[in-house]
Amino acid sequence: MSSSIISLLALAGKQITLYLGIFTLVAGVIGGLLNIVVFASLKTFRESSAAYYLTIMSIVNIGQLLTGLLSRIMTSGFDTDWTSTSLFYCKFRLYCLYLCTSTSMTCICLAIIDQYLATASRAQWRQWCNMKVARRLVLLFVLIWIIHNIPYLIYYDQIISTTTGKLTCINTNTIFVQYNIYG
Repeated sequence: MSSSIISLLALAGKQITLYLGIFTLVAGVIGGLLNIVVFASLKTFRESSAAYYLTIMSIVNIGQLLTGLLSRIMTSGFDTDWTSTSLFYCKFRLYCLYLCTSTSMTCICLAIIDQYLATASRAQWRQWCNMKVARRLVLLFVLIWIIHNIPYLIYYDQIISTTTGKLTCINTNTIFVQYNIYG
């Protein structure tokens, strides 16, 4: 491939990331906020454990968009890499992104299990569908994901790249690199 085609494809990728990313970010945050408003304002949903899981999921999905997609838009569209300018953000970005992702997937799974148990014919299964259990399960899993993602805070660091000479945020532990690839 000629260098002009490669640079044209790189520019197209940046433009797609910028414009579709901004659209996805705005639509996602608005949609998440609307979900939260609906689930928090109606009494039927406030008393439903499945709606509680979906509310928490909406909150962490907004967190995903703000930590993952926003920084990608800034890097791709505006050449502003927050992970290379701030050691805190270098460590925090992936930690928060994976914490939100794991919590979001857990909440949708818990909502599905909750709905299954709510429609079960056995009374002892239906008793598991209540707000007390929902709050405890969300707290338990959030604590699990907080602990599970601690290596992102420890092993990500700002290093000067040998190829570009620029400060970059990378994983500095080879075992954790392998875990990320295969785990």
